[in-house]
Amino acid sequence: MSKPATKAATGSRLAIVRQLRPRATPDRILDAAEQCLGRLGMQRASMGDVATKAGMSRGSVYFHFPDREALVRAVLARAAERFVRSSEKAVRARRTLATQVAEAAVFIRQNLHGDKFQKMSGGQGDTLLATLLTANLEGMVASWVDFWQPFLAEAAARGEIRPDLDRREAAEWIVRIMLSLAVMPSAVVDLDDVSAVRGFVSRHIVQGLAPSAGNKQRK
Repeated sequence: MSKPATKAATGSRLAIVRQLRPRATPDRILDAAEQCLGRLGMQRASMGDVATKAGMSRGSVYFHFPDREALVRAVLARAAERFVRSSEKAVRARRTLATQVAEAAVFIRQNLHGDKFQKMSGGQGDTLLATLLTANLEGMVASWVDFWQPFLAEAAARGEIRPDLDRREAAEWIVRIMLSLAVMPSAVVDLDDVSAVRGFVSRHIVQGLAPSAGNKQRK
């Protein structure tokens, strides 16, 4: 026969539950909201729909997210972070900044019209990436800028880029070029050809960050 739990043990378990609950509940709400956005679309999904899906009251949802706009922003911010991080394995497999940027560009092109990521368009056919590019572009850019910081630091250590380079500014340059590959057609490059995209990006996009480029600009 097991001994009854002591007050100290019970109090310890309750403290752990209280510590976990604030983190678990917002994630539960965000999971439910993402499913509702995917099923109903950005415009139709309501706080009541999310509460029902999450199995909690509307008041609980409003306690963590003051209004629908705040909830949608949080869903899109989490989705942007997930999308960016999902490219990391492919990018890490490359050994130079030029090829890493090229791999990220390929990742974007391959997922622009794919169904790898959950849709948030209520059956209207837009992918998660397309939604992020239209509804949360600022958050998408910010996530990508943060993503590139360690890669730029490593590139500087290898001597591939100028040591005095503003790395956040350089990261935004990289991100803007990559996103242009997603939304703008090309007159000279077959953007559906993975090898062509890799070659195009490797040859041109990071050349302006290299030490030799900085020396030429100062002359």
